[in-house]
Amino acid sequence: MSIRIVRLGTPRAPDEGLRMGTVRRPPRGVPKSEFASQNWYDVWYPNLAPSVETMKLAQQAESPKDWAAFGKAYRAEMATSENSRTLQLLAALSHQTNFSMGCYCEVESRCHRSLLRSLLEDNGADLSAS
Repeated sequence: MSIRIVRLGTPRAPDEGLRMGTVRRPPRGVPKSEFASQNWYDVWYPNLAPSVETMKLAQQAESPKDWAAFGKAYRAEMATSENSRTLQLLAALSHQTNFSMGCYCEVESRCHRSLLRSLLEDNGADLSAS
């Protein structure tokens, strides 16, 4: 069992399980009834998305220092008691069932999902290699 970190909207992997969208906003122009069938997500969980202010840091990041500032801000948001408990819960669930989490960004290394992967690992999650 494991968590797969994915780009939302991409084809699902076999045995991927439930797909969670850790994004601030739903996909544009897609009827809510088609989110799952179009491989966006089954459950929307914006709690694990960066705040609007923090996301602006990522979008404006032009240097490693800028990206580090985004990472610091996002990690601070995820360190709140509510988000910390959510990460602990998801890490524990990863040992019982398959599910996936993701965002729309094309490149994971320049997306909050790369940091989310790290935070889940820090909490002992079982993560899929891809």
